Amino acid sequence: MTFNSRMFLIVALGFGLVFTPTRGLGAQDAAPAPASGPPQAQPASQNAGPDQEPDPLKRQRSDKEKFAAQKAVRQELKGAYKTWLNQDVVWIISDEEARAFKTLSNDEERDAFIEQFWLRRNPNPDSPENEFREEHYRRIAYANEHFAAGKPGWKTDRGHIYISFGKPDSIDAHPSGGNYQRPMDEGGGETSTFPFEVWHYRYLEGIGDNLDLEFVDTCQCGDYHFTIDRGEKDALMHVPGAGQTQWEEMGMAKKADRFKGGMENLGTGPLSSSQASKEFDRIELAAKVFAPPPIKFKDLENFISEHKIMSGPVFPFDVRTDFVKVTDSTVLVPVTLQLKNRDITFVTKDGVSKGFVNILIKVTTLTHKTVQSQEDTVQVEEPAELLQKAQERKSVYWKALPLLPGLYRLDIAIKDVNNPDHVGIYGSSLDVPTFRDEKLATSSLILGDEMNLVSSRDIGEGSCVIGNTHICPRVTPNRTTPASFKRSQDLNFWMQVYNLGIDDATKSNQATVTYQIVDSASNTVVFEKQLDSKDLGAHSDQLTLEKTLPMAGLQPGKYKVTIKINDTISKQEIAQSAPFVVE
Repeated sequence: MTFNSRMFLIVALGFGLVFTPTRGLGAQDAAPAPASGPPQAQPASQNAGPDQEPDPLKRQRSDKEKFAAQKAVRQELKGAYKTWLNQDVVWIISDEEARAFKTLSNDEERDAFIEQFWLRRNPNPDSPENEFREEHYRRIAYANEHFAAGKPGWKTDRGHIYISFGKPDSIDAHPSGGNYQRPMDEGGGETSTFPFEVWHYRYLEGIGDNLDLEFVDTCQCGDYHFTIDRGEKDALMHVPGAGQTQWEEMGMAKKADRFKGGMENLGTGPLSSSQASKEFDRIELAAKVFAPPPIKFKDLENFISEHKIMSGPVFPFDVRTDFVKVTDSTVLVPVTLQLKNRDITFVTKDGVSKGFVNILIKVTTLTHKTVQSQEDTVQVEEPAELLQKAQERKSVYWKALPLLPGLYRLDIAIKDVNNPDHVGIYGSSLDVPTFRDEKLATSSLILGDEMNLVSSRDIGEGSCVIGNTHICPRVTPNRTTPASFKRSQDLNFWMQVYNLGIDDATKSNQATVTYQIVDSASNTVVFEKQLDSKDLGAHSDQLTLEKTLPMAGLQPGKYKVTIKINDTISKQEIAQSAPFVVE
């Protein structure tokens, strides 16, 4: 049984259409056939003489005709735009995007749409090159070169899968067919096959892991088509007495049993019953691999892009952004979200309580161009007996976004998966600083209650990891609200210093770093320590400052931590401060 890639992609959609009819003469303006019944009265200015016919230019078109005319104009695609939609991106464009592209009315809008289409898929929006687009067209070229079979390679099933997912992790190829020893899950026994290939992918996002996709060339013309029937490659399937399965050879089954209307025409064997239960899994797999990549969290996108009004209770959360220099032209912007567990809806099953929160982060320019878009799901899981205690804690989500210096808008939307009407949104300007070479500068000063070095293989990877340090910022409702620590905790602070002067003779820096904690109530210094920059990194113009202080020695109250840098070579000073509270 062959698989038609379109059979799983037919979706019935209902549309609510709102449009404003326009006047004008188009292809649809031909005069209607004479209507039966008495003639209708006409305005004096439009009355025709007894020997004159009505002017077709002055007649009113029906709403249906006006809509058809507008639709014909919008959907008329020619040349490069038609090729782009129907060939270049046919396997990766979503149904929503294709419909939107067809509604555009001029080439300027189409050009802008194509630009945004590739930007949405660019893994590195800051790069002038679009790696996704380059890889996509490389895959098309490869498919045309290797999978053509009386038609372009991109049109074949193998080309479709290769363009969508890239090279498989391994291929079990049988280009000549021939003798084939069936595995037991296909019934066992020996047969002869048509040419076939099995592509193995260790993991495909949104689809699953350890996936086997089978293609068979039943016409022996090089056109391998995707199949969910592993028995289709059996060239002796309809030859009496040949290519028998293990049970058929033993007289425990008949070959006719293969053709009883199942999804797969596999012979009966020791594992037949277990394989029958997996037939619908293969149908589901086929639907997923041949469908365009889905748009995740589309409902949250509506809250951000369309300013959709929330119908349920507000889902509160706090946001913090920091800035860390990566290169002269790129700044890492860690975005930290903090949610109270008691605001998350938990569902308890089998003694485990689980809560899920969908998160969408979107960064746009002042001209509404999207430069970063991140989607994730946070899971909070607790034993049911400890749920009440867990609800008193908070959960943190952290994501680092590479951005160019400049002014942006940061939008965040979250949704409680177990309570879909429970949605929260956040919007703010985001001014990413420029770190100029000649000017002494620092990153954000980050306070946290835990800080530790990560292993070499985890440097720069994982949540709350900056460089080789793991530190999760304390998040407050706003920058002026101090972070809160208990006396039993440690105060950890992290900051980087950039553009220290380097002595030409010694090739080393020369600056002093002063840590200071001030009691805000009395304005007295309760802790101070001074270090030489050479002790932190003598020959570098960049330093990472990390310090841990126990809170046990501080009385409850409000404090401020300040880090001062005095560069004696460049004759510049800079300081960063952050308030905190000891409970």
